[in-house]
Amino acid sequence: MQPLQGITVVTLEHAIAAPFASRQLADLGARVIKIERPGVGDFARGYDTRVRGLASHFVWTNRSKESVTLDVKHPAARALLQRLVLEQADVLIQNLAPGAAARLGLGWDELKPLKPSLIVCDISGYGSDGPYRDKKAYDLLIQSEAGFLSVTGTADEPCKAGPSIADIAAGMYAHSQILAALLQRGRTGQGAHIDLSMLEALTEWTSYPLYYAFDGAAPPARTGASHATIYPYGPFPAGDGGTVMLGLQNEREWAAFCAVVLQMPDLARDPRFDANPKRSAERVALRALIVEVFAALSTAQVLERIEAAQIANARVNTMAEVWDHPQLRARDRWREVDTPAGPVPALLPPGSWNDGEGPRMDPVPALGQHTDAVLGALGLNPADIAALRADGAI
Repeated sequence: MQPLQGITVVTLEHAIAAPFASRQLADLGARVIKIERPGVGDFARGYDTRVRGLASHFVWTNRSKESVTLDVKHPAARALLQRLVLEQADVLIQNLAPGAAARLGLGWDELKPLKPSLIVCDISGYGSDGPYRDKKAYDLLIQSEAGFLSVTGTADEPCKAGPSIADIAAGMYAHSQILAALLQRGRTGQGAHIDLSMLEALTEWTSYPLYYAFDGAAPPARTGASHATIYPYGPFPAGDGGTVMLGLQNEREWAAFCAVVLQMPDLARDPRFDANPKRSAERVALRALIVEVFAALSTAQVLERIEAAQIANARVNTMAEVWDHPQLRARDRWREVDTPAGPVPALLPPGSWNDGEGPRMDPVPALGQHTDAVLGALGLNPADIAALRADGAI
């Protein structure tokens, strides 16, 4: 479960996309050395104080890493960073502003001749070239540019995804591309340059509505929590004020829904509703019928009927309910990781292997916690390190 033991990753990362990619490599056993600004660190450390004084984003994406503080604008610190990459790194990940890594002497073109086996992953909003190269890119802005907002929300207003979905998409693709590059290096001995953009990652995830709107066709409508093209599929109120989420996929389920849940078997043959495209087109009328039946039932009664009909359904859980989700608890998915503020629960990485060590789930580092140890391994003595600290380089 820790197949990346022996792999060292050096990161110049902040916020979410790159830290999420490197944390997943750490989960698999890689050593991840996170370079942070002295006194400040990754700016995600300051997003909030919701986890016992620590930032929720930072705790999520930075466990199992080593934090080293280097002022990369200081010549001595920049030289140490270059040594660290060239002497120890298998992978370099960075999501600085476009061109910033190259100015530090850490671009692919500068590093490849010096270390051909190195894998360099550059993550940016729009990629390393093109007219949008230097445009600032935050998660919400990429959700907008990728068309995600245009198909998400209600008829009256677009809505962003709650989690940072553009960052997450980029982090997932960076993770998988790095794993592929490591496999390739195992065969050829050669490193690779990965140029990964948030826009391209999220556009890939938005490809279903893109194809739905192919060749000038109308895009899927924004339908809140309901499915844009399948109906009934989404939230419905019960008579006691609860909400039931359900989803139908085919005509067999539609017939069962009419007979068992609505107890209106003849409705299945109603020409307004006897095929999914018709039901989707007539969703206002069909919703009124469903809501009228559900109004006489409690949430528990509605769910009992839905289960009896073998219709897919779900609870609309709050965050508090997810912390205590019975399925996650039954599968023993929670562990504890240490932080500078004490231990906190952490979800095991998705996926389970049936043998070997479990995933790595080491502490979330304090800012600069590993600076002295990492620099010591480069040959610096305590006096050298103290001098660098006094000069503001670390």
